[in-house]
Amino acid sequence: MSFFRNNLDLALLVLRIGFGGMMLTHGIPKLQQMLSGDMGFADPIGIGETPSLVLTVLAEVVCAVMVLVGFKTKWAAVPLAFTMLVAGAIVHAADPFGDKEHSLLYLAGYLALALLGGGKYALDSVLSKKEN
Repeated sequence: MSFFRNNLDLALLVLRIGFGGMMLTHGIPKLQQMLSGDMGFADPIGIGETPSLVLTVLAEVVCAVMVLVGFKTKWAAVPLAFTMLVAGAIVHAADPFGDKEHSLLYLAGYLALALLGGGKYALDSVLSKKEN
């Protein structure tokens, strides 16, 4: 049984690095835009352009780094999943499926991480061993 558990932890590591790392390629340009003072952004859920941009940057940069290193993975994956749900279901609602597919794939990965956590190769695992 430990063989399968070890593979699950390795798979979670691959998911975290893949989904967390690749999301940074979307979040960092938005962070740079925000830091330059350009707060123009879509307002898909009606909270305003600036709050939409700030929340998106928090998810796509801060939460993505948390997922990448495995810190509070289950919690960090939730804002990312929500952001990808909004992107796929609202921002790209009228677009062809191929245009919304990326956000829906990210959504699936973040939902899996929200349910499973970061695994034993996560920062949380290292920190919990130090506490014991």
